[in-house]
Amino acid sequence: MQDSLVKILIVDDDEDDFIITGDYIRHIPNTRYVIEWCPRYKDALAHMVQGDYNLYFVDYRLGAKSGVDLLKEALQNGCEDPIILLTGKGNYEVDIEAMQLGAVDYLVKTELSIEKMERSIRYALGRTATLKALKANERRYRSIFEKSKDLVFITDTDLNFRDVNDAVHLLGYEKDEILKMNLSDLIEQQQHKNFLVQSLLAFNEINDWEVVLCTKNNERRTCVLSATVEDNAGHGGYIQGIIHDITNLKKMEKATLQAEKLAAAGRLVRTLAHEVRNPLNNITLSVEQMQQDIKDEGSLLYMNIIQRNSKRISDLISELLNTSRPSEIQLKEDVLQTILDNVISSTIDRLTLKRIKLKVSYPNDEVRIFADREKLELALLNIVTNAIEAMEDEKGQLSILFHTTPQYATVQITDNGCGISEENISRLFEPYYTQKRNGMGLGLAFTLNILQAHKATIDVNSNPGKGTTFIITFPTASSAEGQAIKQGIEETLTE
Repeated sequence: MQDSLVKILIVDDDEDDFIITGDYIRHIPNTRYVIEWCPRYKDALAHMVQGDYNLYFVDYRLGAKSGVDLLKEALQNGCEDPIILLTGKGNYEVDIEAMQLGAVDYLVKTELSIEKMERSIRYALGRTATLKALKANERRYRSIFEKSKDLVFITDTDLNFRDVNDAVHLLGYEKDEILKMNLSDLIEQQQHKNFLVQSLLAFNEINDWEVVLCTKNNERRTCVLSATVEDNAGHGGYIQGIIHDITNLKKMEKATLQAEKLAAAGRLVRTLAHEVRNPLNNITLSVEQMQQDIKDEGSLLYMNIIQRNSKRISDLISELLNTSRPSEIQLKEDVLQTILDNVISSTIDRLTLKRIKLKVSYPNDEVRIFADREKLELALLNIVTNAIEAMEDEKGQLSILFHTTPQYATVQITDNGCGISEENISRLFEPYYTQKRNGMGLGLAFTLNILQAHKATIDVNSNPGKGTTFIITFPTASSAEGQAIKQGIEETLTE
């Protein structure tokens, strides 16, 4: 107060009262004030809403309306400056009402003194400065809370949600829906629920914990969760935390790892093929020469065995080389529904023989992608065939669904077969890895190779004993990625 000029507006319809009140203020020592008078309710309200003054003294009686009415209307319109109510005589009920509405003080004119006026002004300005700082901080942190792209939440100590920001939409829920839920409801595995509760109980915090959360649509989202237990100043504790979605990052890491594995396997196959084919060619040529000279039927029988197996080894090497090379495809704009219809037609006999139920759901409008129809049908056929083989006769249920966004088309192929364990899912697309008795482990590696050539991503969710879902996402022809593919095709044609 001593260092700054304080602007004060006295709202009173009696000029004599204004002069008396202003005189008390002017006699406060070591202070600088600008004191002005406003006798009209409407003008006073305009000054308060615009924040023209640092402090307002408001008389209780203002003609048709009261000072309490002015106080209430000013605060409703966003006035944050301190208001002190003045009255001709004390009234306890008015005092209580004024303080409840937000007045910083209540003074009786007949009891005014320089000391009382100085204390009231000092208290009002100090309290208001503190409240303004608190509100500014609240707005700042509320803005961070509400505008964060990560899901920020507050729960009680039992993990029941109490508040969340708008990023809750990443889990598919509306705010009012999530506030009826418990944090553990989003976690699929019981051991992970137990780990969360035990960590908070033992350490009062959990940091950068990678966990899979289930969305409202039963999709899995890989997230990083951090949370701490806070003390609410003796009113019981609460838990605050943040959930960061890393699903796309994990998919990119997985795709990169798969590509690196395929590249490493390809290098190995090409080296092996070179080292094996040279001596194999010598064996084949030698056998052919010996067949011309040998007349004994017994010896010819053995020569024929050697020749057939040499050819088998050569064919096997060719097949390995074909699966290790990036697929040479010719992309053209095509309709995804048509491709899937062809895949289903190719498997209809197997479905009928095993009496497997089929559910198909397509969007009404055509979904166009850039594809090599023949190779893409082979890749999808491989996935569907594996799904059929994983299901029991007469009990199997196969569903082929897909939905679209302007950028992507996502196909889901789901079976209710034996499922795949979590440790085996990570090896599913590795070349030469298989759980089939006579399999070579090249089918899904070949499939992945083709899908990557289509700029598609593939993800697998599985529950052992319940079934497996393959999720394949293609860029649509109209998307930015689709247009980039189109431009690449046109450039290739012009060359």
